[in-house]
Amino acid sequence: MTYETLTVETDDDGVTLLTLSRPEAMNSFTVTMARELEAFFLAAAADDEIKAVVVTGAGKAFCAGMDLSAEGNVFGLDESLSPTAADLREHLGEEPWQTGVRDTGGKVTLAIHACPKPVIAAINGAAVGIGATMTLAMDIRLASSRARIGFVFGRLGIVPEACSSWFLPRIVGTQQALEWVYSADILTAEQALAGRLLRSVHEPDDLVPAALALARSFVVDRSPVALALAKRLIYAGTAAPHPLDAHIADSLAMFHTSIGDGKEGVAAFREKRAPEFTGRASDLPEIF
Repeated sequence: MTYETLTVETDDDGVTLLTLSRPEAMNSFTVTMARELEAFFLAAAADDEIKAVVVTGAGKAFCAGMDLSAEGNVFGLDESLSPTAADLREHLGEEPWQTGVRDTGGKVTLAIHACPKPVIAAINGAAVGIGATMTLAMDIRLASSRARIGFVFGRLGIVPEACSSWFLPRIVGTQQALEWVYSADILTAEQALAGRLLRSVHEPDDLVPAALALARSFVVDRSPVALALAKRLIYAGTAAPHPLDAHIADSLAMFHTSIGDGKEGVAAFREKRAPEFTGRASDLPEIF
C-alpha cells in the first residue's frame, strides 16, 4: 500500500517501523491520517510478514494532535445529524454514522488493539491530544527525553477520545488518569514515566533503535500464534469479571498451542536448537 501521511519499513526479522510523516505540520492528525492508520493496522493483522510494529514520528514531533486548520468540522463529523447511543450501536458500520458520527481516533485505536502483533510507541517529541491517546492502544510506550505528552481536551472544550477512557485508567489507574485529564497539562517524559504511562525514557538518538531492538526481542524465535493469543488473553483478563473466564480462555489457548507450535517449541528445547515455528498470527483459534 502507498500512503500520503505514513511511511512503512519492514526489516528481515519482520519488525516494521511505521512513521507518521507530516513533519512540516508536526505530524498533526488528519482524517486522511486516520484512514491510513486504520487501514495499515487492519492490513498488518492479516500480513504474516509483519511480526511487530514500532510507531514513531518524522522530525521533531510524534503527533501534535488534530490538525485544527481544516474547514468545517475539524474532526470530519456530520453536524446535520442528531445521533443517539442506540443509533450508533445499531448502525456502527453504516453511513452516515460510520464517517459522520464515529470518532476517527477511536477507529484507529480499535484497529491497533485488534492487531495480533506487538505494537510499540516510540514517542520522539510532542504527543498531544490524539497524539497521546493513540499510543494508549499500543502495548508498550517508550519516549525521548524531549517528548511532551498532553491530554489537553479540556482546553478545547472536548472530551478524551480514541477509546482513551478505556485504555488510560487501565494503564495508569483511575486517579492518575483523572488528574491528567482534569488538569490538561503538558507532561514531561519524566512525569509520564513516574505516572506509569511510559516503560522507559531514552536520549533522542537512542529512542527508535531501542524500540526496534525491544520489538525484535519479542519476535525472533517466538511463535506468532503464541504471542497473538497471549496479547488477547492479557487484554481480556483485565476486563474479565471472574478468573474462571480467564481459565476457560487459557485452557482453550493452551490446548490449541500444545498441538500446534508448542510441539515444535518442546522439540527445539529438547534438541537444544532454535525453533522453526509455522503457526500464523492471521489464523488464530477461537478462545473466547
